[in-house]
Amino acid sequence: MNIALFAYSRRGCRTARAVMQLFMQHDIKAYTMERFAENGFDNIPRPSRTFYGELFSRADAMLFIGSCGIAVREIAPHVRDKQTDPAVICIDELGRFVIPLLSGHIGGANEMALKIATGLNAVPVITTATDINNRFSVDAWAAANGFVIDDIRGVKAVSSAILERDIPLCCDFAITTILPNGIVPGDSGDVGICISYNKKQPFKQTLRLIPKILHIGIGCRRGISDSAIRDAVNAALARNGLDIKAVKCIASIDLKSDEEGLLKYCKDIGIEPVFYSSKELTDVSGEFTPSAFVKSVTGVDNVCERAALIGADKLIVKKTALNGVTVAVAAEKTEVCFG
Repeated sequence: MNIALFAYSRRGCRTARAVMQLFMQHDIKAYTMERFAENGFDNIPRPSRTFYGELFSRADAMLFIGSCGIAVREIAPHVRDKQTDPAVICIDELGRFVIPLLSGHIGGANEMALKIATGLNAVPVITTATDINNRFSVDAWAAANGFVIDDIRGVKAVSSAILERDIPLCCDFAITTILPNGIVPGDSGDVGICISYNKKQPFKQTLRLIPKILHIGIGCRRGISDSAIRDAVNAALARNGLDIKAVKCIASIDLKSDEEGLLKYCKDIGIEPVFYSSKELTDVSGEFTPSAFVKSVTGVDNVCERAALIGADKLIVKKTALNGVTVAVAAEKTEVCFG
């Protein structure tokens, strides 16, 4: 975690040092005013707007030791949205109160504030409605457990509704714990949560939480374009109602490790491809769609299905072909825990 910490008085610098001790395992950098300069602190430049803006864009958390007003003024021009803004926390210079100001759930500011408060023996001032009413915070849970929020607008609808009534949950996976406060099983209603890698909308307003557990195996002819690969993957996913946001891995045979079209496609969707040798693919057990031609070229009877299954639990889309590209999809075994 990349943390930026700011102190605006000598007493604040002492509190800042105590906070830094709580995050020694993280990349934390402290700043203060030039007149309070001491070892371990860099100077806050003047003018400072660009300085705070640059840190806001790349830090995971910004901790202000001083008044809330200082923090608000410095971050206000840079606030964008709750999915990308860093956690912002204000701590008074005596270390008595710890106040998460921004990204309490997705950014983890609430959890971080609780840790700081415990370490300083301070009072955490949590103001998010679901937390103070002991109701399920869906965005905090999704962020902590690696689920992709399909549409952030659904978080507002669920968080608002859950303060008034229980919200139904439709889940495609085994749930290993009791449901949290405010959540009941169900697959119909005005507002609800759906945990699935399928593109389904069981509720009038569905908040979809997508687990990144799909592995896509790809085979292709030499010199294939990135657009051809994109079309083949999108077609395979659409035909089976699968969401590309659930894709965790793109895999192929090592003979394709220099395939420009495949590498460009993977770069465009932000996934580093994985390549396996023909022996590694051959060693995968299961029933696959064989091809004598593929075996004569690669040494293995099927590339896409075998590549998809490495690191996954089951093949959910067998080999499909489109314009020189073969695609298969496998899924990891997943359980849902609310503990």
